[in-house]
Amino acid sequence: MTRISTCGFAKRCVCPGSPRAASSTATSPPNDYAQAIQGTGITQAVYLEVDVLPDDHQTEANWIADLCASGKTATRAAVIGGRPESEGFGKYLARFQDHQYVRGLRRVLHGETKPGHCLSKAFQRGIQLLGEKGLHFELCMRHAELPDATKLARACPDTRLVLNHCGNPDLKKHEQWQRDLEALAKCKNVVACKISGIVASADPTKWTADDLAPVVNHTLDTFGPDRVMFGTDWPVCLRTATIKQWLAALDAIVQERKAEDKAKLFRTNAQRVYRLA
Repeated sequence: MTRISTCGFAKRCVCPGSPRAASSTATSPPNDYAQAIQGTGITQAVYLEVDVLPDDHQTEANWIADLCASGKTATRAAVIGGRPESEGFGKYLARFQDHQYVRGLRRVLHGETKPGHCLSKAFQRGIQLLGEKGLHFELCMRHAELPDATKLARACPDTRLVLNHCGNPDLKKHEQWQRDLEALAKCKNVVACKISGIVASADPTKWTADDLAPVVNHTLDTFGPDRVMFGTDWPVCLRTATIKQWLAALDAIVQERKAEDKAKLFRTNAQRVYRLA
């Protein structure tokens, strides 16, 4: 089966020319990723911003656009970083309207931000502006803050949202996460949820597909086959698994599902959401 995935290339800025490029965790990230996906069936990839500092947002965007344009890697489109709540967000965003490779924006909400950060008027206005510019927003947040995501979705009904990493649940205790995920899924502008990220929080010494199955299956059943997408979460997944190991586990979990639903999970939904040829 051919597959499409989302990925980052490092935990911190790896963009040539950035003053912080030396903090990269990989010496040649695109080449490392190309090696990591060999034999997996992944033929196209979408770059996800890697939480660079605000001064590096434009550098990161320029770098990944150049990489997409080069045609030398599997990367075909990008979700860039930005600060929707910032005063200059509109000016920054204007550069990417109708951009050949930029499809959306992510602002990580599980780092230094406090709960409720995405509910400020300034933040919501920034998310609304994304919709006006034809771009979507990727939700990457702590599982306890999924109700904030639901409030944000309702406040910005004309902006498409994509939930990352199944909402980052606790693999051992997730009853509240189940209810919160179901509430978020009722918002139709949440166009997709990525099946990704969860393997990185598994026990690195003894995890199995069975440890991940309850979260994966609940997410698939809650969002339905038309609103889920596979993601590698590389290189973060390397805390516990290679891409091949993560894929093998996911394949085992979904093996009894319909072939057409698996094709949506691994390929066609991403083609639609990220507007890939």
